[in-house]
Amino acid sequence: MVKALIVAAPNSGSGKTTVTLGLLRALRNACHNAASFKVGPDYIDPQFHAAATGHPCLNLDLWAMGATACRSRLAESSADIAIIEGVMGLFDGPDGAVGSTADMAVALGLPVLLVIDCAHQAQSIAALVEGFRNHRRDVTIAGVFLNRVKSDRHLDVLQRSLAPLNVTILGVLRHSDSLALPSRHLGLVQAQENQGLEQFLESAASAVTRETKLDKLLEIASPISNQVEAIPSSVPPLAQNIAVARDEAFAFAYPHILADWRRQGADISFFSPLADQAPAAQADAIFLPGGYPELHAGKLAANSVFLSALRQSRAMIYGECGGYMVLGNALVDAQGTAHPMAGLLPVTTSFKVRKLSLGYRQLHSLNGPWTGSLRGHEFHYSIILNQAPASPLFTVKDAAGNDLGSIGQRIGGVMGSYAHVISQAPQ
Repeated sequence: MVKALIVAAPNSGSGKTTVTLGLLRALRNACHNAASFKVGPDYIDPQFHAAATGHPCLNLDLWAMGATACRSRLAESSADIAIIEGVMGLFDGPDGAVGSTADMAVALGLPVLLVIDCAHQAQSIAALVEGFRNHRRDVTIAGVFLNRVKSDRHLDVLQRSLAPLNVTILGVLRHSDSLALPSRHLGLVQAQENQGLEQFLESAASAVTRETKLDKLLEIASPISNQVEAIPSSVPPLAQNIAVARDEAFAFAYPHILADWRRQGADISFFSPLADQAPAAQADAIFLPGGYPELHAGKLAANSVFLSALRQSRAMIYGECGGYMVLGNALVDAQGTAHPMAGLLPVTTSFKVRKLSLGYRQLHSLNGPWTGSLRGHEFHYSIILNQAPASPLFTVKDAAGNDLGSIGQRIGGVMGSYAHVISQAPQ
């Protein structure tokens, strides 16, 4: 039976990812069988979790998957301890719907470890912690983790300020410029691109271990029943044999979806468009997930083996976000250069003219690879520069139910949209 707790924070940028990574590697170094999960739609943080533990990190999304699926995915873990990193601030989530980290804590019956960025506060920490602890009585904040502490004197002030609250200080992480990870427009630079990641993880683990009560962490974590229910929100596989693009340009494929496809009997192979590889010849479907094709547009445009294989394939081809951009006629990079892509969908996208599109999406299939209602999200800065008429894939609403029209294109067996699918809509 796995024990679990949730690492959350008052706001994004508090350092909960660094603390989570330090905890995960510290537990691994202490010979604990640790697993990790990430709340909400996120591809990048889970890559770092996987590097810290040596195991895939799955997403848990209450809004998209429903409580039963989240509980079942967590219960399937064979780990002794599971650390679940929250999303944004503890109480932040989809407007007018459940889905915050706090909602997840209540749905799974798990305690919260609150990471506080102490760099620019002292006595005020007491008011912040008391407010978060009392804001929702159904959320249990079992302890706090003091991050970016600047000195022993600073720590003493923080501890004395928190003493009247009787709150457990589970750990302390000192301020260090070496514990900063590089970022770009969609978040952290991907784990596989970070040549110093292993050194960072060991440094974070050492820094966390010095002033963290790992035994207390294991004590406050709550057990999750190992009774696994059928996961109702599994997305059916695209086909029997699925070739999935995987490299630095196409890294945004959810592990839980690939695992579900395998569970349902699909055979999955991988290929690298950046290495100019073609998908497996026996593939019945080709999946181009999202990623960073806009950073590699020139190289992709020159990779004739990859592009020719797409153009000549008789398999179903499905692209999400970055994959959708590559299926189009051209991709305009940040410098304004148009790079020819596969030319299988009548759309040209641009990363030079940037506009943030971000949010959950309720999707209803019109001509997509699945039927019925799905849950997903969008997160991109590129725009559609021009497009010709084609059959749309989905009608779309946001999390609050506001109608956003239709998205995506389909020409024959080739289809794509900016939406990242997370699951079938929970019942």
